[in-house]
Amino acid sequence: MIRTLSLTLAFCAGFAGVARAEIEIEEVTSPGGIEAWLVEDHTIPFTALELRFEGGTGLDDPERLGAVNLMTGLLEEGAGEMDARAFQAAREDLAASFSFDVGTDTLRVSARMLSENRDAAADLLRAALAAPRFDPVAIERVRGQVQSILAQDEQNPRRLASRAFYEAAFGDHPYGRPDNGTPESVAALTREDLLEAHEAALTRDRVHVAAVGDITPEKLGALIDELLGDLPQTGPDLPDHVDFGLTGGIDVIDYPTPQSTALFGQPGLKRDDPDFFAAYVLNHILGGGGFESRLMTEVREKRGLTYGVSTDLVPLENAEFWIGSLASANDKMAQAIEVIRDQWARIASEGVTQQELDAAKTYLTGEYPLRFDGNGPIADILVGMQLTGLPKSYVTERNAFIEAVTLEEVNRVAAERVDPQALHFVVVGRPEGLEPDTAPRITLPEVVPPAE
Repeated sequence: MIRTLSLTLAFCAGFAGVARAEIEIEEVTSPGGIEAWLVEDHTIPFTALELRFEGGTGLDDPERLGAVNLMTGLLEEGAGEMDARAFQAAREDLAASFSFDVGTDTLRVSARMLSENRDAAADLLRAALAAPRFDPVAIERVRGQVQSILAQDEQNPRRLASRAFYEAAFGDHPYGRPDNGTPESVAALTREDLLEAHEAALTRDRVHVAAVGDITPEKLGALIDELLGDLPQTGPDLPDHVDFGLTGGIDVIDYPTPQSTALFGQPGLKRDDPDFFAAYVLNHILGGGGFESRLMTEVREKRGLTYGVSTDLVPLENAEFWIGSLASANDKMAQAIEVIRDQWARIASEGVTQQELDAAKTYLTGEYPLRFDGNGPIADILVGMQLTGLPKSYVTERNAFIEAVTLEEVNRVAAERVDPQALHFVVVGRPEGLEPDTAPRITLPEVVPPAE
């Protein structure tokens, strides 16, 4: 089954004006019943393919943390009759590119292949997805890489702050657990654990597919069935929704470093909330707009308290929150937090100006078309839209949603959704004059001071 939607995107072409590029999104259903979005482009003999499997590390057994992450790292370490070296040689001979990555909500597979080698590249990718070898020598090599990352994380204030923030906010929910596992859990993982993680994480009922490039709908349908036909149809239940569990306050976690790192946040909005676009524009003004944001102006430009501070509105699959981050010298972090709290309160009580709103709209609508820069980025955007439940028409409607945000609306959302009393900070370091409002929510491993 093929459904087609023609879309026109406006792209900035330097100062010469606006160039318009049309893309045609075709909804394809494979003979095996798997749906995909396709943008045909036969100008270059090349296809970009994006697969997303819902679940990710959120499917980890709490007693086997890091299994899905380690399994994902092994997908290109040998498959079928090929060991890791033979697999890599075959991929290079085909001039194909595969990448595998996993987060808390999704497992991502990206493939880039030339048309002349597409069938052979698809066969190789199918082997990686459906028949990974999990050879003992490969397991130990990749396990060592993960353990090295974990060891580095335990000496990285930013990673420690992130771990503390998410654990405090989400507790025993998968969002509160480390995606990579812990040194102890990773060391204990067996080959059987990886086989079980593979069967749980790669299933046909939870896959989203997008392709852009030199391929027809009929050939894409056949390719999808070839790639995914041997995977399990269904997997275990996905995690439930969880509320952002932090209330206003400060956690200070001692770490021997001259510069403190902080993450801060409050409850946010679901992606389908009617106020989402107004909040999105508001976030750009508050802390998402780089050097033009209020926080950068007040914390960096006027007071020199940090090199950078930013915020983001995060609507995950099972939680939604506003998050921000900064680093500051130990003797400046307390003042930086005071300024952030003050700006959080001011935007809630006073709102934004028409000038700020107009500038935010100009930036957000102008940068959006630039994301559609090549087959790979377009495929990535399309599969992300599927995961979020957005219609195909969103690529042309999105800027209209931004333009429709009014000053009255954005200021109402600021008053109703920005909550200075709920803003919570997790600080890792030795900030001077900053007393915690709450006891630290986690106990960090014993740390070794950085070498001088």
